[in-house]
Amino acid sequence: MFLKDFMQILESIAPFSLQESYDNSGVQIGSPDQRVSSALICLDVTEEVLQEAKERACDLILCHHPLIFKGINKLTASGSTERIIMEAVRQGIAIVAVHTNLDNVHHGVNQRLAAVIGLKELKVLKPSQGLLKKLVTFCPTDHADKVRAAVFDAGAGQIGNYDCCSFNLEGKGSFRAGENANPFAGSIQELHYETEVRIETIFPAYLKSAVLSAMFASHPYEEVAYDIYPLDNAFNKVGAGMIGVFDRPIPEKEFLDHLKKSLGIPVLRHTACAGKPVSRVAICGGSGAFLMEEAIHAGAQAFVTGDIKYHQFLDATGRILLVDAGHYETEQFTKELLHSEIKKKITNFALLISEAGNNPVCYH
Repeated sequence: MFLKDFMQILESIAPFSLQESYDNSGVQIGSPDQRVSSALICLDVTEEVLQEAKERACDLILCHHPLIFKGINKLTASGSTERIIMEAVRQGIAIVAVHTNLDNVHHGVNQRLAAVIGLKELKVLKPSQGLLKKLVTFCPTDHADKVRAAVFDAGAGQIGNYDCCSFNLEGKGSFRAGENANPFAGSIQELHYETEVRIETIFPAYLKSAVLSAMFASHPYEEVAYDIYPLDNAFNKVGAGMIGVFDRPIPEKEFLDHLKKSLGIPVLRHTACAGKPVSRVAICGGSGAFLMEEAIHAGAQAFVTGDIKYHQFLDATGRILLVDAGHYETEQFTKELLHSEIKKKITNFALLISEAGNNPVCYH
């Protein structure tokens, strides 16, 4: 397939518009019209991973952490990033990053981490603001069901665990068709009144094109009257971190041992145990210490993430069991996550999970 077609599949899994402002997800090396036949999935693009892609005949590397994160002023092969870029271009290997957009979707990195730990009743810890829009349109009564069904199928009308959500109000619309019009009802140059239904529903901004296309295709009017309003409501399907619960409260030391076993790591950094049972846990794969206050406010007894600094441990002491399980350790399941999500969309494309590029942090 073409790289641009593969990117559309990734867009349906984790829309790139959901990445953080500092991020650089998307195509890093390659052309949209480049043909790709097999992808190697990794966490980080290293020289070992690039060599593995060559040996396994992969013309696409799909990574979580972007290879190119900051500006590059020259390509002199003096650093590993420069050497990888130059060799990937020589070999015609495309590189695509799926980073914070995969962190921020409900079915992304944090849900996979939560499943490994054994948390249930999962919710986004810090839902995104400003992503929701309200769609209002007007159509003849007999066509309202068709229009509603079309925009629902395109992804509109989802509120929490409910879908097909809308508000409908019957009224009377008026219009007068001009000389070049082809009116659904009424006559040219005659004022016409039509019994219509006002349909209101919501949708996330990244689905705007799909929702509007569905509305236009299903609506009987030549000129569709509609409004789109921005909303300040939090969108609880997208955002940073996640929070969930265990089936039963667990003593703190048992919880820490459970983490080490579940994540396969020899040691944890954490604040002092306070002798309180752990039943509600907040998590954030990678670097998530910025979410500590949200975790406390949400009533979590423990917060698990990576890259925690000394003074952040000080601030958390006595307030929450803060656990640094490591950046790699909390994101190590991302390769399998991407593999399974892509396989749901396409079955006739070679997807390989990298065997190189292990944890750069060692323990002694």
